[in-house]
Amino acid sequence: MRNVPDSGPNEDRRSAEWFDRRDLDGFLHRSWLKSTGVTDHAFRGRPVIGICNCWSELVNCNVHLRGLAESVKRGVLQAGAFPLEFPVLSLGESLMKPTTMLYRNLMAMDVEESIRAYPLDGVVLLTGCDKTNPASIMGAASADIPAIVVTGGPMLNGRWRGREIGSCSDCWHYYEELRAGRITEADWVEIENGMSRSNGHCMTMGTASTMACVTEALGLTLPGGAAIPAVDARRHHLAESAGRQIVELVEAGTKPSDILTREALENAIRVLHAISGSTNAILHLMAYAGRVGVELPLQLFDELCASTPWLVDLKPAGRFLMEDFFYAGGVPAVMAQIEDLLHLDAITVSGRTVRENIAGAEILDPEVIRTSEDPLDVGGALVVLRGSLCPDGAVMKITAADPRLLAHEGRAVVFEDIHDLAARVDDPELVCDASSVMVLRNAGPIGAPGMPEWGHLPIPSKLLREGVSDLLRISDARMSGTSYGAVVLHVAPESAVGGPLALVRDGDLIRLDVSERRLDLVVDEAELAARRASWEPPSRKDVRGFRRLHLDHVLQANEGCDFDFLRGKAAVVRDAVTYL
Repeated sequence: MRNVPDSGPNEDRRSAEWFDRRDLDGFLHRSWLKSTGVTDHAFRGRPVIGICNCWSELVNCNVHLRGLAESVKRGVLQAGAFPLEFPVLSLGESLMKPTTMLYRNLMAMDVEESIRAYPLDGVVLLTGCDKTNPASIMGAASADIPAIVVTGGPMLNGRWRGREIGSCSDCWHYYEELRAGRITEADWVEIENGMSRSNGHCMTMGTASTMACVTEALGLTLPGGAAIPAVDARRHHLAESAGRQIVELVEAGTKPSDILTREALENAIRVLHAISGSTNAILHLMAYAGRVGVELPLQLFDELCASTPWLVDLKPAGRFLMEDFFYAGGVPAVMAQIEDLLHLDAITVSGRTVRENIAGAEILDPEVIRTSEDPLDVGGALVVLRGSLCPDGAVMKITAADPRLLAHEGRAVVFEDIHDLAARVDDPELVCDASSVMVLRNAGPIGAPGMPEWGHLPIPSKLLREGVSDLLRISDARMSGTSYGAVVLHVAPESAVGGPLALVRDGDLIRLDVSERRLDLVVDEAELAARRASWEPPSRKDVRGFRRLHLDHVLQANEGCDFDFLRGKAAVVRDAVTYL
């Protein structure tokens, strides 16, 4: 442990404004802290490090984060600083209704205001289930004090009858098998019991895994950490190292705004394509950019797609799972393969550049991570579509779709909302065939509200029984990063605010051409004008509380669904607040 003085002012630290004052306020701050059992030597003259923890028993992905917090504390103490753990809102997609995305911005506000209000010189962000990661980063980016992320890690691979299965890509697959009558209820229960068998987030390349990888690509977490399984002791080693490293960041004055540059965001987009990551990452990266005042248009994701190879063979687009990805070399191995496409001089929380972080990284299993000379595809995973049905854009994960549907024309089968979908999708009288285009509306940021993961519309059971395995599906919703299929998402503007999706009727011809990046509603403009004139917005679902705030201020998907009043830089101000 370094020799840190046990008292005396240090005006370069925020915490000095609380603890080094010689007036009544300083007396009260120190006295109340001492009531917890610590002495002057524990905190006087030392950096105060917050451990921002979204641990909760309500969120299975985050339930192990208390243990990780202890490892972080150990590292902080080793570096001569004083750790203080604090809770924030915890978001878990598996149990939270209607969606964690509705509360991402609320958690971000919780993180930001906790950092602003307390005597913290730096903060370690412990994240787990998918929206806890972007929410924590958004809040820390806005507060802009030194910060480092420790993700919770993926579960161990699921197992069923000798097969490796992954949450929740195989949920969707085997549920379709159940609905089609190809597996039994007893099989279904066995799969349920064998799929999620340890602490950690989904072990497919779903949103949680994607955001962990993207966080590493951004340089906000220590290299090599994204893929370590949650129950592997090396995740605790990583947490301890992060506890030591945050003290170095405080001493160097390195803040999120120093790391979240345009170059770092472009690196993250490149890695997103190379790993065939979740479409949700597009929303979160745009929200990060908005928080730090960096321009990151939706179109950039498409521009970087064509020149970024798809290298990682993980479900839902591929065969393997995150545990395999870790053993194969993880994110550093991927970044080393595309280093000619990266901004290698970007700085990271390790104190080193991207170039230094990935030096010597190797692929240890070429079945899981392909070389840039032998990619799964020469282009990336995610495309941005434009056209009369999505004038402000829509996104599609083409690596997870049936290639035959990437150029397709079909007649619309329209569902007014998720309840209409649930009521009619398995109706034997539903008019649909293998060429149909399923359309769901009122599922966007305002219409749902919160843009839930409803975009992976279930294929009608009568088509499943006929052997149909994919359909073109379109909505203003999101889908789970664990989902797959020819699914067009994030249609903007959404139907609830009068976007063209609101005007689609059963039987309308819809044309998709991924090669041209087009999605069009093939209906005469005069007919559309008549429909537009008679359209009325849906009634609001919420009139109070946070949900009312959400409806009043949420931006559309093409702007990252942040709140309009939270964009732009607004770092903490060094104010001397007194009680008297």
